[in-house]
Amino acid sequence: MLKIIKNFARENKFLNPYYKIAKEHRRLYGKYQWENRSKCSKKLCIILAGYKEYLYPAVFGRILKYAPSDMDICVCSSGIYSEKLSTLCKEYGWSYLSTKRNHVALIQNIAIRLHSKAEYIYKLDEDIFITANYFEHLMDAYRHAEQGDYVPGVLAPLIPVNGYGNCRVLEKLGLSAEYEKRFERPKYQLGPFREIEKNPEAVQFIWGKGRIVPSIDEINARFASDLLEERPCAIRFSIGAILFKRSFWKEMGYFPVGMGKGAGLGGDEVALCNFCCMSSQPLMVSENVVVGHLSFGPTNQAMKEYFLSNKQLFMPS
Repeated sequence: MLKIIKNFARENKFLNPYYKIAKEHRRLYGKYQWENRSKCSKKLCIILAGYKEYLYPAVFGRILKYAPSDMDICVCSSGIYSEKLSTLCKEYGWSYLSTKRNHVALIQNIAIRLHSKAEYIYKLDEDIFITANYFEHLMDAYRHAEQGDYVPGVLAPLIPVNGYGNCRVLEKLGLSAEYEKRFERPKYQLGPFREIEKNPEAVQFIWGKGRIVPSIDEINARFASDLLEERPCAIRFSIGAILFKRSFWKEMGYFPVGMGKGAGLGGDEVALCNFCCMSSQPLMVSENVVVGHLSFGPTNQAMKEYFLSNKQLFMPS
């Protein structure tokens, strides 16, 4: 019945304007609590967090070390309020946003709306480990890509634990054959059937177990010395670390927020990748910037144990 009513309102010429207003309101507004420490910067970093507290010292430690002082940082907890995050954000001088409804697209939309001066938005998941000069170099890559043959919609770094980045990083390091011998042939493909998503041993190998693959900091420093290059990503990209413009976010009609139950996990990713393709504004990946991603869902528990036993691999140097 609800679907019938929505369709009627959308198709009726008198009700359609009100339908559009209601749709935009649903995507941009919800019950939230905002501890505002905004600097009204043109650059904003939103961090989706609240469910992997054990990572905070390493993940936040890297952001504290490498984030420029003039950038707004807002930690976002979807569906929960965390006293721990509230305390940390107060200590770090960051803003903290929490929503009553657990929906990752909604909280990102609210965060961007609240930071009305932000023209460039960096988005990070709580299991992303940034590296030296991440923010500056990713911005350089975005602006460099704008001067090339494509119109970039989103710019991302290389991520070794990622459907695209796994294959490319191994190729650039000359380790594709070694990975194939141990696990499988690297492919530019995202999916739960790939070893990098389902096999903890493959993930640990990428994170340096056996000391064959260098640390993310070493890889980042090595690739940063190469000539600037950005490549369009031809597959669905896991968007744990991205940069986009506010104008792009508005053009795509914001991240999609439905009326159904659930946290909408992956919905923002699907919408973003679809819009990049259909608007001919590709998601592009910098060949010069590298960050770490702890793991995909099937290997989360094993990688939590690996992280806790090998913190030196993850902490900022």
